[in-house]
Amino acid sequence: MGIRKLKNHIGRKIKNLRLENGLSQEKLAECTGMSREHISCIERGKNMISIDSLYKISEFFKINIKDFFEV
Repeated sequence: MGIRKLKNHIGRKIKNLRLENGLSQEKLAECTGMSREHISCIERGKNMISIDSLYKISEFFKINIKDFFEV
């Protein structure tokens, strides 16, 4: 999987988790210490998420970080 596909894949997984849990981008940002703009860019595949941020999101949703990489 190329970097562009990986960014899009992770972004979609985060967006799906957020929507499944009835959260706005603002609420997810608040709960993880990120900005809403950064969450938006990650979900759209514009920004590559850092390991630190991915860890925060996985902890928030109580999932294993490796789940973001499964197809």
